[in-house]
Amino acid sequence: MDALVLGGGRRDRLARAYGAPSKAFIHVAARPMASWVISALREAGVGRVAFVGPRGRLEPAPDLWVNDKGGLIENVEAGLSALAPRGRVIVATADIPLLTAEAVRYLVENAPEAALVYPIVPKEAVEARFPGMKRTYARLVEGVFTGGNVVILDPKLLERAWAVARRVAAWRKNPLVLATLFGVDKLVKLLLGRLTVAELERHAERVLGVPARALITPYPEIGVDVDDLDDAELVARELLRRLDVA
Repeated sequence: MDALVLGGGRRDRLARAYGAPSKAFIHVAARPMASWVISALREAGVGRVAFVGPRGRLEPAPDLWVNDKGGLIENVEAGLSALAPRGRVIVATADIPLLTAEAVRYLVENAPEAALVYPIVPKEAVEARFPGMKRTYARLVEGVFTGGNVVILDPKLLERAWAVARRVAAWRKNPLVLATLFGVDKLVKLLLGRLTVAELERHAERVLGVPARALITPYPEIGVDVDDLDDAELVARELLRRLDVA
């Protein structure tokens, strides 16, 4: 599979604090976050890697540089257009520097056949590996999970879902509007912890119009993103520990 790394979007407060053009170029353990992500993808044996975001020094360098279009969905579309892949693609955000080759390989090797595969991580796996790590969790019948920041998608099948994806991205901070899209009954069941993974998958298929599957993964590194200074410090300590062990 080819891979797409998303390093664009608005220059948030954290990027400004570090004097970086985007979060992708914030240095942790002496390297930009995006460099750690690209390294993990390379070590996992992916095909080409495209990076969407501002130009800068990244080592290893991506195969393709794509100009930032400003929005999440627009950047995904631009990256996929540049890659012109033959099959499914790995899409990762650039702010998950703890990503490992093992986590990527697990996702690729265990991904079910679907237009969209979204990894979810059990809370106990996150807390065992990263005690005190702040994450947003959802309680399902099968357990408590957080979402990953790497997905597998089929661009051809998802072409018809872009319109819905844009609406979700535009409304993601308006719960009342999202409720009308996803259904109040499903949101209530989710809040009560009575929704199953299979129900979520079926509902995602209905909304997007394409096959969608969740993949439970034991690798919390796939979902540990850097949103604030505390996250950056935790990630830097972990990366330095890895370097010492190596």
